[in-house]
Amino acid sequence: MRKSVLPGKLLFYLLFAWTALAGSVSAQVQLQGKVSDANGSGLPFITVKLSSASTGTTTNASGTYQFTPSLKPGRYTLVFSGVGYKSQQKSFDVNASMNAVTLDATLEEDVLGLDEVVVTGTMGATSKRELGNSIATVGAKDLQFSAAPSLDAALQGKLSGAQITQNSGNPAGGISIRMRGPSTIVGSSDPLYIVDGVIVNNDSRQLIDLGGYSQNRLVDINPADIDRIEVIKGAAAAAIYGSRANNGVVQIFTKKGKEGKPSITFSTQFRVSQLRKKMAYNEYPFAFANTTPTDETQVPVTRYDYQDKIFQNAFGTENYLSLSGGTANTKYFVSGSNYYNQGIIKSTDFNRNGIRLRIQQKIGNKATISAGSNYVYSSSKEIPNGGISEAYGALTGFIFSNNSVNPEPDPVTGVYPSTAPVSVVRRTNPLEAINRFKFGQRTSRIISDFNFNLKPIEGLNIDYTVGIDNYTQSATAYIPPKNTTPTYDQGLARRADATVFQINNDLNVSYNTKVNDWLTSTSGIGGTIQYDRTLTFGATAQQLGAFGETINNGTIIAMEFRSERSILGAFAQQSFGIKDRYFITGAARVDASSVYGIDNRWQFFPKVSGSYVLSNEKFWSEGALGRVVNSFKLRAAWGQSGNLTAIGAYDRFTNYSPVIYGGQTGYTSPAQFGNFTVKPERQTETEIGADFSLFNDRVSVEFRTSTRA
Repeated sequence: MRKSVLPGKLLFYLLFAWTALAGSVSAQVQLQGKVSDANGSGLPFITVKLSSASTGTTTNASGTYQFTPSLKPGRYTLVFSGVGYKSQQKSFDVNASMNAVTLDATLEEDVLGLDEVVVTGTMGATSKRELGNSIATVGAKDLQFSAAPSLDAALQGKLSGAQITQNSGNPAGGISIRMRGPSTIVGSSDPLYIVDGVIVNNDSRQLIDLGGYSQNRLVDINPADIDRIEVIKGAAAAAIYGSRANNGVVQIFTKKGKEGKPSITFSTQFRVSQLRKKMAYNEYPFAFANTTPTDETQVPVTRYDYQDKIFQNAFGTENYLSLSGGTANTKYFVSGSNYYNQGIIKSTDFNRNGIRLRIQQKIGNKATISAGSNYVYSSSKEIPNGGISEAYGALTGFIFSNNSVNPEPDPVTGVYPSTAPVSVVRRTNPLEAINRFKFGQRTSRIISDFNFNLKPIEGLNIDYTVGIDNYTQSATAYIPPKNTTPTYDQGLARRADATVFQINNDLNVSYNTKVNDWLTSTSGIGGTIQYDRTLTFGATAQQLGAFGETINNGTIIAMEFRSERSILGAFAQQSFGIKDRYFITGAARVDASSVYGIDNRWQFFPKVSGSYVLSNEKFWSEGALGRVVNSFKLRAAWGQSGNLTAIGAYDRFTNYSPVIYGGQTGYTSPAQFGNFTVKPERQTETEIGADFSLFNDRVSVEFRTSTRA
């Protein structure tokens, strides 16, 4: 009887198919190693990722990394990059039996920053060598030892072309940032701030009259939570942001979790602040007997140095604790902080408590979701600097007072004396302002974001972000009756609140491909929907009773304001890289806002830029010139952007004001009439520049010239 060979052949075919299938099935491969600098010290915050996928991680405090991607047999390239260092690539092979690969890397400093990866506008990440405009980057290592209470203060001295000015010496004093000088006539010159994709509010609201001083809301962001900052300085660079970019854009990226064991970081600081230099004061031991101009009779007096009674050595502390870690699929980061700082003026301080949380979760090999939230509660005790509409305050009282008057209260009655002659305008006794006035502010704020990222095929990146910024700022002021102020002798009580809500939805799609050996292309489109709402209320009471510090203790005048604003935007951008030397980018954005007149509702903002990396040419890199000038890039950019901050929510209408006259309700005509053609300020900028490094990258030089109209 003949035997069948089918079972044997079938088994052979099955074994062959299984072997072939096994060769194509992905396996978990652990990638690990250490990233060091030229001295062998481990480098933290270095990004390590596969060049062909979004899979990657970041080095820990000792410079080591570890992650476990799912890889098919084949050849792969690992890319090491970080702010301030030249990127490096290392290739390795994966076979079916491999389960671990160790790759170490040593990175060289990149003082010119051409290899730094930045997020240009709403497009995806790109290296600075491809940009035709200037972008400055500040990393976490530049911020962690700054001892600055807020982000804007931490940036002082770290950005070229940026003027950072402290507006007040108060513990939470406002700081202004001007990119390349003022760029508006009546609007705000502050740049647009974006934190992890959330457009954040940076108003400096003066809810109570503190003499021109107001808190800058950047004080709510803890510099210790920041991973890096990217600053887009001019209209030619920021045109992709349309009508909100005249003053530049500051993009802030906070710290995220890293794959590996839980890592705990704790830091504490103790600071001392003191008056740098005392002002010279009148020490002449005589004063005029009266204010009659023709009478020069003088009498002996005692002079007092008010400064010893106003200023103090101030102390402050800051404590910061963070926990981070995760797996290849799930990463987490959580931090908590407390900041307390006294002011050099007695009875002033600022206290901030915050908690930040971020979770990242991979969904398969194509998608990633990330969610983060930061809650901050701050409070402050204030002393007026003088008042804008009223001459009260400690410093004003000190500067304009007659220091022949002892400012101490009467030991019997406790009444503070006026420190100016009665026949002249009254001036507030500075000691009374410090000891009796009660001014304070409290802010509760939450900034949250949700991001969904999808990479369905190689090179295609789809990114959706929704961000929310919501805060309530409350301020109170109390001046008791029977005081030395010029006009509030019967006392003053004020309560004012501002509630701000902002939300932005952004969808961005980019596609990066290598067309051939010498041409790369990056295409992008995107859209945004933004909405913000502001509610303010203030009530002031005078003629106060003897007891009680609230507004219901006197004659009340109240004011309220509500506003809403919406913005729509869309953009398209195309970039080409030729032979890794020539880079060209063109983009256009259209914006519409509810604050614009109906006849100018849509605005168009174009940009074009290009760069040429000469140091990548053989005649340069292989010649004597390359040994002296190690890197050299020429760049140029042209673009337009807008500024809508000068336009109120309802300025396009003629707004009448209510008034009570003879017990009847009426209206008064406004000084400014509505305009249905109102549109944002527009700025056109042309920028030409060069970036180069010298002496083995020890010295970097950025040269730029620009014209604005």
